[in-house]
Amino acid sequence: MFRPWQPFEWIVAIRFLREGRLQTLFIITGVAIGVGVIVFMSALLAGMQSNFIHRVLSAQSHIQLLPPKELTRTLRGGPNDASLVAAIVQPPLQRLKGIDQWQAMQAQIRTMPEVAVVAPVAGGPALVVRGSASRAINVVGMEPELYFRIVDLREKIVRGDARLTGSDILVGNELANDLGVGVGDKLRVSAANGAANTLTISGVFDLGNRGANQRSTFMALHTAQSLLGLPGGVTSIEVTVRDVYAAENIAQRITAATGVQADSWIKNSAQFFSAITAQTTANTAIRFFVGLSVAFGIASVLVVVVVQKSREIGILRAMGISRGQILRVFLLQGGVLGFGGAVAGCAIGASALLLWQRYARNADGTPLFALAFDPLLFGVALLLATLTGLMAAFAPALRAARLDPVVAIRG
Repeated sequence: MFRPWQPFEWIVAIRFLREGRLQTLFIITGVAIGVGVIVFMSALLAGMQSNFIHRVLSAQSHIQLLPPKELTRTLRGGPNDASLVAAIVQPPLQRLKGIDQWQAMQAQIRTMPEVAVVAPVAGGPALVVRGSASRAINVVGMEPELYFRIVDLREKIVRGDARLTGSDILVGNELANDLGVGVGDKLRVSAANGAANTLTISGVFDLGNRGANQRSTFMALHTAQSLLGLPGGVTSIEVTVRDVYAAENIAQRITAATGVQADSWIKNSAQFFSAITAQTTANTAIRFFVGLSVAFGIASVLVVVVVQKSREIGILRAMGISRGQILRVFLLQGGVLGFGGAVAGCAIGASALLLWQRYARNADGTPLFALAFDPLLFGVALLLATLTGLMAAFAPALRAARLDPVVAIRG
């Protein structure tokens, strides 16, 4: 009789694996390749998505609150007269206007735990004049200490600095080249309402987009309010959230709580978000089928082992080994194959990621995008591969446990 404390199942499982060295080597290699592919693709896709989202959201907020649009209504004769006076209704011209009670709204949104930054903005069209040259621009007035936490213009400055006092303005490099100006030069900015102000260029930025660099300008909030005829008002409230993928749900909650239109980046960039979702779905499908092939590989090898070792199993059963112990022997084999292959696969995946990061470069020699070696990814890969090995071994293990000892010994 075997003593309970002796690892009998482990001894037999390892012995079976050692006797079929070639089979064991092939299945561990197969599992390693499968896990390596899953680790490499998962880390690569995560890096790509993080890079894409960073590029898209580094120059904009996650949620933008806007004032309600102006609407027209049909004119009727009077309270008791249902006849239409004006049957033709045209949409009105949308005038520049502010958000009512924006300070209270800003304070209310800041109390939401999912929200990271809330910044008021006064923006609108204007005309910038330098000598005989003029350009149409978009004015963005903001509070630097808040807005720079949403769009960090300090990192995008190519000349000068991001200083914004009441007489300063930041312009894009394309606009600066068009007007032939640089840091320290003065520009006259005129709004549609007739107001004008002469501002000094304190910095030139590059947002990575030619159109934005030609049109966008930044100035202090109170300067923009005075220029656009919005004393104490703002035209939008910019919001960033902690989870960018939850931006649409949070925007709907903000609209329900405040009654103000809240547009998330998911809604405004619907095609881009659909592409990101499609990438995630495709990667999940690939990982599923790779894992399925690994499971069938382990199961097929263990089925062959059961056939090859049926005589030994019969002898063990005749010696008093229980069906539960036989079941555990083959489950252990599946777990060992899955875990061993996963360890090798994680090493393969990490090596492939290091090679990618070293040799996949942009034209200027910089990395295509940053890859994060997440320990959680490797831990999940080890756990899932081991569980896959156990599940794949269940059917062969059950077959081995049900073998009749007499029939198995007779062969």
